[in-house]
Amino acid sequence: MKSALSIMLVLATFKLIGAEIKYPVHTISQEVKENMYAVVREKSVKHSIKSRNNYSTVYREVITILNANGKNYATVSIAYDKLTSVKGIRATVYNAMGLEIKKLKQNEIEDLSAYDGFSLFSDNRVKMFNLAQPSYPFTIEYEYELTNAYLYSLPTFFLYTDDEVSAERLSFSVTYPSGLKPRVRVFKTPDAMVAQAAPGFEEMKWEFTNVIPVKFEYASPFLNEVVPHISVAPNEFEYGGFAGNMNTWKSYGLWQSKLNENRETLPENTRKKMLDLVKGAKSVEEKTRIVYAYLQNKTRYVSIQEGIGGLQPFPATLVDEVGYGDCKALSNYTIALLREVGVQGYYAKIRAGDHEPPLVLDFPSHQTNHIIVAVPNGADTLWLECTSQTNPFGYLGTFTGDRHALMVTEQGGVLVKTPAYSAAQNTQTRVATVVVDKLGNAQASVNTTFRGLQYENDNLNIVVDQAPDEQKKWIQKTTAIPNFDIQSFSITARKDKVPTATVTSTYNLNRYAQVSGKRIFLAPNLMNRSTFIPPPVNQRTTPVVRNMSYTDIDSIRYNIPEEIYPEFIPEPIKYVSPFGQYEVSIKFDQQGLLYVRRIEMRKGVYPAETYQQLIEFFRNISKADNMKLVFLHKT
Repeated sequence: MKSALSIMLVLATFKLIGAEIKYPVHTISQEVKENMYAVVREKSVKHSIKSRNNYSTVYREVITILNANGKNYATVSIAYDKLTSVKGIRATVYNAMGLEIKKLKQNEIEDLSAYDGFSLFSDNRVKMFNLAQPSYPFTIEYEYELTNAYLYSLPTFFLYTDDEVSAERLSFSVTYPSGLKPRVRVFKTPDAMVAQAAPGFEEMKWEFTNVIPVKFEYASPFLNEVVPHISVAPNEFEYGGFAGNMNTWKSYGLWQSKLNENRETLPENTRKKMLDLVKGAKSVEEKTRIVYAYLQNKTRYVSIQEGIGGLQPFPATLVDEVGYGDCKALSNYTIALLREVGVQGYYAKIRAGDHEPPLVLDFPSHQTNHIIVAVPNGADTLWLECTSQTNPFGYLGTFTGDRHALMVTEQGGVLVKTPAYSAAQNTQTRVATVVVDKLGNAQASVNTTFRGLQYENDNLNIVVDQAPDEQKKWIQKTTAIPNFDIQSFSITARKDKVPTATVTSTYNLNRYAQVSGKRIFLAPNLMNRSTFIPPPVNQRTTPVVRNMSYTDIDSIRYNIPEEIYPEFIPEPIKYVSPFGQYEVSIKFDQQGLLYVRRIEMRKGVYPAETYQQLIEFFRNISKADNMKLVFLHKT
């Protein structure tokens, strides 16, 4: 009470001497700031559509940073390029009492190239400034305007993207000419308030107060499947002089098809070379394999992001000449090569990345970030990742597998599904022999085969093409044994549509078993021990999402000295849950000890109430995986 009175007296004093008080921290309600590291005091995003090829956005945000965990919010980054201009950047900093302590100077704004490390040409840039202060809390207020020479896409408005940043007031609006009303998709928000703006213009507006974020949970759905948000997309638009319609996926694909026209011509010598290469090849798959191998040997991936080049592929003749291109250019080039050998390939727009949300199928709009090639082959479809020199033929993996893509045809866009990989395909099979001596030291011979998506485990898919020194480093890093020396190793791969890599290695295991008097303690699970247990929650609110099906099988044979015998052999273990199944068996015979572990995990979306079962399942697995057997000396 005394402290609050003191603050009020201080504020009153400043008011008397004319200092303006803005956004004092003490006015934030406890409900809004509890357990948060920042609070958005005000945020407004105002889109103004001017025409089919122009819109602007005014951004304004006031955010109070409560502690060091929120310091990243003191750095503001504004992306732009040749089609987007930035103006009117202003920013002010206030202390905890709401008194101005700093104004942003224009020379404090850095203008940097948004270089990604692999782009050859890019007009992407960032204006950046940092308003961090030495003591907390403090408040920053900033605003700026972006003008875009296109109406191809408008960013989605999320009520929050961090579960430890709340908001007092949020507003989002879209102003547009009466004949250019965009489509809107709301998720967990009310419909817009629509009103007349300037003559000939309408405005859609949303306002929100006291927004408390939902805590993000382990194995929860994607952000756009949980967080309230508003998506906006044009109907009629123009980009780089190409007019289009985005009402349907078909019309969107038709626009992309027109953008790609007359860009598949190849030099005569390349055309002849392709025909020579496929002589004797009869099937579509044979020809496609040959073309893909040629592509991988001739080209390399280089990102090129300049103007309309961000959406339109460079001509096939240019790629043929220089030997490089981005995903658009290389995919277009591949389609051109395929056409020369009588195979039809299609440009396919897709959202790539192993942690990217799926396309929102009921809202045609720009949602993709990558291009691949689809080759219809009877009842099957061959899929080609054209940016990799080492990718197995027909394999999409975690990057673009098991999701929808927009296949671009001359008749328009068609939504198609890329291959999913099953538990029977995503396997890790390990066979090992371990010879243990009386002192607990051991020698192990291990053969592990990774198949399907497990081909990518710990970047194994990259390591298979690297030098032996790098392969050895990978084995050292991924071998889950406390003390070991690698005696020999090899890594081989079979690059099929469902690829396989085999790692063969021998080890000296120093003191693998612990000796204590007449007893020897041995962990039978050689190198596939799980310790992870999902974090507990009081009340799960979102469904439980498992993104991958897989099967692991470990068969470990231990050769034990004759004078040593097991004190106790545990009974077989079996755990069954909605998420999968786990089994372990241990047998002792004249040849020694045989440990067999099998686990199958299932992909799927499960009700929130099953989360406790997931915790128990992993807890049981961890306990079983980390068991130790006790052996006794006969003498």
